[in-house]
Amino acid sequence: MNDAVELADMIAQLRAELSRAMSAGEDSDLRFRAERVELELTVGVERTNEPGVKVRFWVFDASASAKRSSTVTQRLSLTLQPVLADAPEQVALISGDELLGED
Repeated sequence: MNDAVELADMIAQLRAELSRAMSAGEDSDLRFRAERVELELTVGVERTNEPGVKVRFWVFDASASAKRSSTVTQRLSLTLQPVLADAPEQVALISGDELLGED
């Protein structure tokens, strides 16, 4: 499936991009609260006979999914709540240190 990426890899890349955005915004006056990340994906489900692997979810580009006739695709909606590993009770901020007066 050259035109697809595994769902786990896509989420790992999203995590890396959000972390990069947080670091890049450390010196910015404008900050964003990462309360929820909502994704709508086109996924294909593949069942394999490999030991330990039962099902794989492949994420497709919208144009690529229209071309696939041999793979059944489904729409999948995910809502993710970003948290910091060392402070999961705090809201993740896409920038850096807390500004004076911020909760």
